[in-house]
Amino acid sequence: MTVIIDPTPDTAASGGKSAILPARPEAMRIDPARTAVVVIDMQNAYASPDGYVDLAGFDIAGAAGVIGRIAQVLDIARGAGVQVIFLQNGWDSDYVEAGGPGSPNWHKSNALKTMRARPELQGKLLARGGWDYELVDALQPQPGDIRVHKTRYSAFFNSQLDSVLRSRGIKTIVFVGIASNVCVESTLRDAFHLEYFSVMLEDATHHLGPDFVHQATIYNVEKFFGWVSTVGDFCGSLGQLPKGGE
Repeated sequence: MTVIIDPTPDTAASGGKSAILPARPEAMRIDPARTAVVVIDMQNAYASPDGYVDLAGFDIAGAAGVIGRIAQVLDIARGAGVQVIFLQNGWDSDYVEAGGPGSPNWHKSNALKTMRARPELQGKLLARGGWDYELVDALQPQPGDIRVHKTRYSAFFNSQLDSVLRSRGIKTIVFVGIASNVCVESTLRDAFHLEYFSVMLEDATHHLGPDFVHQATIYNVEKFFGWVSTVGDFCGSLGQLPKGGE
């Protein structure tokens, strides 16, 4: 027997439009009006040559393909009436929000460590208003999309994300972005604890570090914190809905 998880059973009962998204470990019913696609940190810092991640020595070769696949997801999501939310990671130009030596973020952030090692980069990495902080050109917000600023790995920490979601009746979150093993997984874990149903599109995320960390994140999400699907399945299922979810 096929099991379908339904985060919003009242939608089906009222005859609202929905789609069945193939996912692991179970398929999920998606109500566009109560679903958001959350785009994690698709900034020059994480996905462009000479961005912070590139300068810090991480391999960004997979980012270009992820950008294209996220663009497909957003096109389908907007057409189906799904809310799109862009998260941007970074701090004020003086890095007060990053925390000082008394903050573990000051010691663990690779952007901050890179600037300390290369003083000529000071003030250029993940500072709001700078090129590094901005979203990549191919993934710019459209009318109706929302931007939310965040200062730590989890997009729920000290941000407006939870209130933005709840005020719109969002119950299901579809995650895409960078990095799967850091900010995506951190945010998805917090979403679980806040009673959201989360789906990660495994081929619309990219990791920092060796390939096995991405596989570990997929395992963690599928077994403990949410559901895993693909760009093809998302676009195939929601692409069949009437435009705007009408």
